[in-house]
Amino acid sequence: MSALKVAALQLAFSDDVQENIAAVADLVREAAGKGARLILPPELFEGHYFCRTQDEAHFARALPADRHPAVLAMQRLAAELNVYIPTSFFEADGHHHYNSLAMIDDKGAIMGVYRKSHIPDGPGYSEKFYFRPGNTGFQTYRTPLGTLGPAVCWDQWYPETARSLTLQGAEILLYPTAIGTEPHDPDLDTSRLWRRAMIGHAVSNVVPVVAANRIGTEHGQRFYGHSFICDERGDILAELGATETGVIVADLDLDQARRHRAAFGFFRDRRPDLYGRITQDI
Repeated sequence: MSALKVAALQLAFSDDVQENIAAVADLVREAAGKGARLILPPELFEGHYFCRTQDEAHFARALPADRHPAVLAMQRLAAELNVYIPTSFFEADGHHHYNSLAMIDDKGAIMGVYRKSHIPDGPGYSEKFYFRPGNTGFQTYRTPLGTLGPAVCWDQWYPETARSLTLQGAEILLYPTAIGTEPHDPDLDTSRLWRRAMIGHAVSNVVPVVAANRIGTEHGQRFYGHSFICDERGDILAELGATETGVIVADLDLDQARRHRAAFGFFRDRRPDLYGRITQDI
């Protein structure tokens, strides 16, 4: 299958899990109604972005994939609407906690769980307090739609993530996100950098990108939206602004992307024998 209609969702969240799930479900239905077969919600849409501070009470939010309300709800919805929904959630695995993504197929089954590899730690984004670095490695998922390559938020800044996923066959990169203002520097607006980094991955790997962010202000921290879909040349096909709630949908031509990828020669001309420094600690 070549032509694929994809969607990204953007919205603000309360700290009521069921309310948030219902809001995401409404937008999933809207996206499916527009023909989207692959629908990406933002990161950790179950509630407020709790990593703003370090509070041990928040660990009670974490649950295994087979018991997490956001995952269970998206499984039911995916089966009903015959769509794929990469679902971000706060995962508990025994005494360990991860920022994870369940890849849910169009029958409602979990194809696998990816655990976020890069964990940030800084003002307003104290994720290392809550999450272990992922132990799954980068994962791709072969589907009738194409091969999907998910990563989560901070992962999206790393060219190694995008290249690794593409080397594993990813034909679309998926980035659910929760990013906004920087508490230590109110004048720093990273929204332009955020988009440029991912567009760069699209161009350098000749692969489309879908990015979904949240909006709204939570405890003084403003999330800046700007969700977008771009093609394999980095051209923006659909986008939302800093405060818009809604769904964006775009058609991706994966056969065309495959031809362009071969023609550019980035993978033909790679020199892995020269890249050893990348895998060494500084």
